Amino acid sequence: MEKMNSSSARQLDVPERFKYFNLITGLFVATLIISNIASTKIVEVWKFTFDGGTILFPLSYIFGDILTEVYGYRKSRQVIWIGFFCAFLMAFTLNLIGFIKPARGWEYQEAYMAILGQTPRIVAASLIAYFAGEFSNSYVLAKMKILTKGRWLFARTIGSTIVGEAIDTIIFVTVAFLGVYDNKLVFLIIISNYIFKVSLEIIFTPVTYVIVTFLKRAEKIDWFDYETNFNPFIFH
Repeated sequence: MEKMNSSSARQLDVPERFKYFNLITGLFVATLIISNIASTKIVEVWKFTFDGGTILFPLSYIFGDILTEVYGYRKSRQVIWIGFFCAFLMAFTLNLIGFIKPARGWEYQEAYMAILGQTPRIVAASLIAYFAGEFSNSYVLAKMKILTKGRWLFARTIGSTIVGEAIDTIIFVTVAFLGVYDNKLVFLIIISNYIFKVSLEIIFTPVTYVIVTFLKRAEKIDWFDYETNFNPFIFH
């Protein structure tokens, strides 16, 4: 297994280099898109109140942890941007279709707009929260990996999630729902979302270990971001 830093970047540009990178990218984006649609419903489970997307969205952070841990921050940054543009395209398309006059006899326009016709406020909240949260998660994990010299994976995945999910949850719920729902409900959504997301990360830690170990062996790589430029606005 190769332990690489950013000086070995040219090797990462070979498309055949990795067997599973595209698969993880696809799962990451699918999780993000499905979660955004599911978030239009507010649910209550065991006295916890949260948007429906919370059930699946934490998996995107697990995939983000796996990407950064195995392939490094630079490759993770590419995937985060892919997810960002896909989420924007989804929101734009759904709203565009919503504003197009429905066909005669199609009686579900109001239902469509209620579920899929997200307001610009929801779209902005989702994109800003995703961008800030995912990059914070990836950055913290990459830096912790250097500090721990590759040890204590559980501390990196959980620690980065604690930071990333806090930023994501506070931004999204505040921008999307403050002033729309009662302040008490907004606070409950933030707390419930955060507890659920971090708890899921902790529960899935053994699974993360198995996947990371498998990928490092299969891809023959264990990336350390010693010389990486952490600017999130670089696309390569």
